[in-house]
Amino acid sequence: MGFRLPRLYAIIDPAQTGGRSAPAVAEALLRAGVRLIQLRGKNASSRALFEIGRQVAERVRAGGGTFIVNDRADVARAVGADGVHVGQDDLPVELARGILGPEKWVGYSTHNVEQLAEGELSSADYLAFGPVFPTASKERPDPVVGLEGLRRARQATRKPLVAIGGITVLNARQVLEVGADSVAVIRGLYQSLEIEKTVEEFLRILST
Repeated sequence: MGFRLPRLYAIIDPAQTGGRSAPAVAEALLRAGVRLIQLRGKNASSRALFEIGRQVAERVRAGGGTFIVNDRADVARAVGADGVHVGQDDLPVELARGILGPEKWVGYSTHNVEQLAEGELSSADYLAFGPVFPTASKERPDPVVGLEGLRRARQATRKPLVAIGGITVLNARQVLEVGADSVAVIRGLYQSLEIEKTVEEFLRILST
């Protein structure tokens, strides 16, 4: 499968969308031009994540996008997602790959050079690195790596690199300038009531 990351990687966490439903948020993101959406439900039950994932998958397919499920390769397979994103405490990359097969996307979260090196040797299609800036999206975030840490990460891997953590319209361009291929955004997309306008601003900044 050909692999290319869009500049904006939108993450939907139902706990951080201001009460808006995940399917409705997905529709708004797609209308605004987002083409890569990840569903993250750290505290959701398996059944709840499946039900939400199934609804979001339908919207993303209809909108011509790519849909990734965070952590759960089993749920990704059950809802027909395009891939899974795993972290340091989740299934190893190769086990997730075994569940989904060679044609699906597998992403891998890293937070330091050692983890990047491990990811580089894996079958992961892309690596996420961060948090680049302080973030409130996680209860116990890893240490901030900063722009210089991201620059070193770029030098340490040839795989597509997604920057994550505290990224807003004010710093997204800097993140690309030091080597990221894509920026993953959670809270920065939903702090405004007008998701579509926020996405359009991100896309404008990331395309210049």
